[in-house]
Amino acid sequence: MQVKDILQKTTQFFRNKGIETARLDSELLISAVLNWERMKLYLNYEYPLTEDEVSACREFVRRRSQGEPVAYILGKRDFYNHTFFVNSSVLIPRPETEHIVEEAAKWIKTSGIEAPRLIDFGTGSGCLGLSLLAESSESKLVAVDISKGAIEVAAKNAESLSLSDRVHFIEHDVAELQVDQVSPLLGGLADVIVANPPYIAENDPQVEANVKKFEPATALFSPEQGLQHIKLWAAKAAELLRGGGFIMFEIGHEQGRAARDIFEATGSFTGVQIVKDLSGRERFVRALRSEEN
Repeated sequence: MQVKDILQKTTQFFRNKGIETARLDSELLISAVLNWERMKLYLNYEYPLTEDEVSACREFVRRRSQGEPVAYILGKRDFYNHTFFVNSSVLIPRPETEHIVEEAAKWIKTSGIEAPRLIDFGTGSGCLGLSLLAESSESKLVAVDISKGAIEVAAKNAESLSLSDRVHFIEHDVAELQVDQVSPLLGGLADVIVANPPYIAENDPQVEANVKKFEPATALFSPEQGLQHIKLWAAKAAELLRGGGFIMFEIGHEQGRAARDIFEATGSFTGVQIVKDLSGRERFVRALRSEEN
């Protein structure tokens, strides 16, 4: 079987399964088996696959046809100019989440902070905290997650990005963190806190079936209509962020007003803003820590 044959058959099979990204998924999976860049598939359209390569492609196709995300099949996902190892212990990084890194990096640069102290709540794969850490050679990061599996994934990513010497991982419930657990590692309170907390209501009917099936529920769902973690983490951030420091969370696209109210109700933040993603949906809440309390 040649590349063109397996590419065409796989694409059509995925389309019949209702997979919207059928062509892209086919290219990614086949090129991964061959260890090629995607473009090379079209430059070697008549390349004959070995039996082992065909078998490997079929296994990938089987997994994808059952709804497993491509990122988990490949074990990696690109995010903010880096490649992150992922598995079912962590959420798959989404492109829209990169905006948190962009905004935080911009704030750090504008503020003139040469050695920013960073905290990543619910770090998962580490994509937020480690991407931000990589922006400054003098920065330090504390990455927190309640999941042992997530901490292991994030630590692996820190090593692959050569950042292990500047990050401390804490396996802990964010809501129960204490200042004396974090500040000695950073040398003081944080300048920046970022997070992609669980924010989906437990009974939300709009959640894709395969997201519920394959991605970790503890990183997706939150009680109180998806607001409990935002509420608890905002309160904890008020303790761990220095006066004038920057904070930004991802939120659900219908949670803007509630998230603003939560941050303002703490009495600890100023300039609370709801930021939209590229689709025009409310997607983030950002603020500064008040100086006076």
